[in-house]
Amino acid sequence: MGRTREMGMDGDICSRALVRLLLDHHSVGALEPHLSFHSHRKALSENLYEEMADRIDSVVMLGKIPKELKENKGFSEWSSGMTSRNHPPIVQILIDERDQYSIDSDGNALPTLVYMAREKRPQHHHYFKAGAMNALIRASSEISNSPIILNLDCDMYSNNSESIRHALCFFLDEEKGQDIGFVQYPQLFDNVTKNDLYGYSFNVATKVVFPGFDNWGGPWYAGTGCFHRREILCGRKYSKDYKEDWKRGIERKTAKSACILEERAKSLITCTYEHNTQWGQEIGLKYDCPVEDVITGLLIQCRGWKSVYFSPSRKAFLGVAPTTLAQSLVQWKRGSEGNFQIFLSKYCPFILGRGKIKLGLQMAYCVYGLWAPSSLPTLYYLVIPSLCLLKGISLFPKITSPWFLSFAYVTIGKHVYGLVESLQCGNTLAGWWNFQRMWILSRTTSFLYGFTSTILNLLRISKMGFAITAKVSDGDASKRYEQDVLELGSSSSMFVIIGAVAMLNLLCLVGGLQRLVVDGGIMGLEPLFIQILLCGLVVAIHLPIYEALFIRKDKGSLPLTVTFLSLGSAVLVSLLTMV
Repeated sequence: MGRTREMGMDGDICSRALVRLLLDHHSVGALEPHLSFHSHRKALSENLYEEMADRIDSVVMLGKIPKELKENKGFSEWSSGMTSRNHPPIVQILIDERDQYSIDSDGNALPTLVYMAREKRPQHHHYFKAGAMNALIRASSEISNSPIILNLDCDMYSNNSESIRHALCFFLDEEKGQDIGFVQYPQLFDNVTKNDLYGYSFNVATKVVFPGFDNWGGPWYAGTGCFHRREILCGRKYSKDYKEDWKRGIERKTAKSACILEERAKSLITCTYEHNTQWGQEIGLKYDCPVEDVITGLLIQCRGWKSVYFSPSRKAFLGVAPTTLAQSLVQWKRGSEGNFQIFLSKYCPFILGRGKIKLGLQMAYCVYGLWAPSSLPTLYYLVIPSLCLLKGISLFPKITSPWFLSFAYVTIGKHVYGLVESLQCGNTLAGWWNFQRMWILSRTTSFLYGFTSTILNLLRISKMGFAITAKVSDGDASKRYEQDVLELGSSSSMFVIIGAVAMLNLLCLVGGLQRLVVDGGIMGLEPLFIQILLCGLVVAIHLPIYEALFIRKDKGSLPLTVTFLSLGSAVLVSLLTMV
C-alpha cells in the first residue's frame, strides 16, 4: 500500500490518498529504468508541477471541481460545499486487476489501484499521517486483504522493482522468516548535493549505524520504504506457532463486485469508526506522537517481532530532501520533539522494552530520544567558553599540563574517527564539514525548540503541534541549493539564535585576542589556547552565516531584522560579560 501526499481543493494536506495494493497474488512487472532518467525528470517534473499548481489554483478560485474532472467517478462526489477538512468518505477502484482490460502495453495484468479520501469533519481530529495510514489499512483489508503492506511517503518513488522480491525473501525464510514483522529499507534522497549541504545523505547511518541494529532485534520503523506484515500493524503479538496465511483475501476479493467493495471500504474510513476502539493505541499506527513511525515500530518489537534492515546496491526507494535550512530545521525539530516525548513517557524504551527487547536496542532508541536535551550542553560549549575567553578566564588545562593530553586525545580522536568513517562511507571532505555545521545548527535551534516544546507540553502550558515540512522551493533557491549555498531568507526566530551565536563567538574571539595581545602578549595564549581554538572553530563553521548576515544580497540572505536582532543580542551579552 503506497501513500501519496493528500491534496485538497485548497491545496492543503487533507484526507485524500491514492492507494496501491501490492502482492494481491499477481505478478508485478519489472520497472524499466529510463536511459536518461535524471536529465528528463527535472524538465518534466518542473512542467508537470507548474501545470498541477495552475489546476489546483483554478479549483481553489472556483471553489468546486471543474466539469471535466467530474467525469471521473471519484471526483464527481466532490461538491461545491466540500473542503479538504470537511467531506464524506470517498473510495473508487481506479484499476481492477480482475478486469480483462486492465493490462499494460506488454499485455501484463495491472495491479489494483484505489483512490481513497477518508472522511474529515472540523469537529473530529484526523491524526495526520497516522490517521491516514490507519484508514488505508482498514480500506485495503476490505479490498485486497493482502498479507504484506508497503508504506511509501508521498515524496518518494520506487527505484528498484526487485525490492518487493527482496522483502519477500526475508518473510518467506524457512528458518527465521516467521518472527520478522517488517523489512525496513534506507530512507534516501535523489536531490542531495555532492557535498550534502544539509546532511541528508545519511551515508554513515545507512552503512554503519542501522546495519548494527540487526544484532539487537532489528532497526526501528522509519515511516517510509517499509514492508509490514498486515497482522502486526493490527496488533498481533508474536508466537512461535505463528504461520502466515498467504492465500488470504482471494475468495473475498473475487466474490464481490467493485461497487460492493467500495461501499464496504467507505464504512471503515468514517470519522466515528475509531471511536471506543483500540485504533491508534494498540492497533495501527500510534496516535498523539510527532514520530508515530518510531513509537509504532517500538510497540511492534515489544510484542515480540523482529525487524530487518536491507540496503541493496541499487537504491530501493528515493525521495526529496529539504532544500532550505528552514525546512531542514523544522524537520529536525519534529524528530527531536517526538523522540524526547517518547523518552519521557510510559513508552520509554527502558520502561516499555524491559524484558521484551534487548538492552542494546533499548539504548539505540534512547540515543535518539535524548536528541532534544543534547541542545543544552551544545549551547554551553558554544557560549560559555567564548564568554570566558572574552573575560580572560581559563576553563581548560594549559598546553604544558598533563591533563591537556586527555582533552586532546578525546577531541582529536573523535573527530578523526568521524572524518575517516564519513569518507569511507562515500562522503566528501566538504560534506563532512557541512555535516558538522548542521550538527551545531540543529542542536542550537531544532533540538532546543523540541526540548522546550516537550517540557511545556508536559507542564500543560502549551499544546504540542504538528509541523509539516514543505519541500518545494522557487527556481532561484533551487539553483543556490545545487551550488551548495545555504538558503536562509527568513525572519524565523531560529535564525536569530543562529545569528546571535555566530556573532557572539566572533566578538569574543576578536575581543579575547585583543585582550591577550594588549595585556599578556603571546605568552598569555597558553592558559586560553583551548578556548581560542574552540571559539575559532565555531567561527569557521559559521562563515556562511556571516556571509548571509552582511555580504550576500540575494533572497537567500538573512533579513535586516534578523541581522539587527542577532548583532544586538551578541553585543548586549558581551557588554554584560565585561561588566
